[in-house]
Amino acid sequence: MPWWAWVAVGGMLLGAELSFVDAQFYLIFVGGAALIVGFLEVAGLHVADWLQWAIFGLLSATSVLGFRARIYERMRGRLPPVKTNPHGDTLIMPATLPPGESCRCEYRGSSWTARNAGPVVISAGSRARIERVDGLTLVVHADL
Repeated sequence: MPWWAWVAVGGMLLGAELSFVDAQFYLIFVGGAALIVGFLEVAGLHVADWLQWAIFGLLSATSVLGFRARIYERMRGRLPPVKTNPHGDTLIMPATLPPGESCRCEYRGSSWTARNAGPVVISAGSRARIERVDGLTLVVHADL
């Protein structure tokens, strides 16, 4: 294959990665391998077509397997874990809540039923820690 075809294919793959794909960094390495094979031809290393394809395949596979995960991790970074439940959060009790009793409270902009599962009375205005969620009820205890 002529050098300009390798460079054109490499450029199209790099452009496709940047334009159409959600930056998964696969086509970057394949396109880079095509560019390298094209530039080897320009540099005067004229080899048979089968060897060009072998070099292209070897460069593509080794660069994807060897570098993709590290570069992808560096570019994207580690995402913080998403907290899906309120376990361990605190809330301010709007009313005095004796052990075993329930009342309405506000938590994250919604109205919930809170039940005191601890042995201590939770006074109005004090903090309560969420132990677990039972359906639509927050099971709380005094945050000491």
